[in-house]
Amino acid sequence: MKKGKKHIEALKLVDRTNKYSIEEAVELMKKTNYAKFDATVEVAYRLNLDPRKAEQNLRGAVVLPHGTGKVSRVVVIAQGEKAQEARDAGADFVGDDELINKIGAGWLDFDVMVATPDMMAKLGRYGRLLGPRGLMPNPKTGTVTTDIAKAVHEIKNGKVEYRVDKFGNIQAAVGKVSFDNEKLIENIKTMTAQMLRIKPQTVRGVYVKNVTISSTMGPGIRVDLETIK
Repeated sequence: MKKGKKHIEALKLVDRTNKYSIEEAVELMKKTNYAKFDATVEVAYRLNLDPRKAEQNLRGAVVLPHGTGKVSRVVVIAQGEKAQEARDAGADFVGDDELINKIGAGWLDFDVMVATPDMMAKLGRYGRLLGPRGLMPNPKTGTVTTDIAKAVHEIKNGKVEYRVDKFGNIQAAVGKVSFDNEKLIENIKTMTAQMLRIKPQTVRGVYVKNVTISSTMGPGIRVDLETIK
């Protein structure tokens, strides 16, 4: 893909052979950001994983101390007291059979779905619709739960889901370019701590091969892992 003039100019500011300290990397990421909107900041981990092995097919969620700068629209599939619990916690949409049917008909105007365990059998028939979009609730990410209030609160306050791709990489949003440097650094350190905590016991050799941060349209900047542990 042909790179634009602004991207080429931004690349000139980055030493691709260097691993920057997290403080230097965040400063450089902001300097090389040329988007006219408040771009999302992402961190990417190149990991020594084989996703074909069940124990290395990592998936989960972590609550960032300063959120991502995006307020997610949350759907909760629940009945009775749990449905009321969801409303009280600030869920955007709450329902059971009628809402499930609406989703099955193609309504997907939300970012995250939470469900109580008893509703999962009814949602299961829409796996092909929800799964590829990352919208199907999953116990590993805390979106299948009986503690509805906690789930909604965490999502509304910066919970980020992650999942290893077929190449062994994990990528996640950790804030906006407009965030203070200190807040971005703390979010990145929190995400990194989670990546290190979930290292599978079956991994041999170097686990984290590379860490990169970037803004939505900006170039990737390599980070020295020792500065974010």
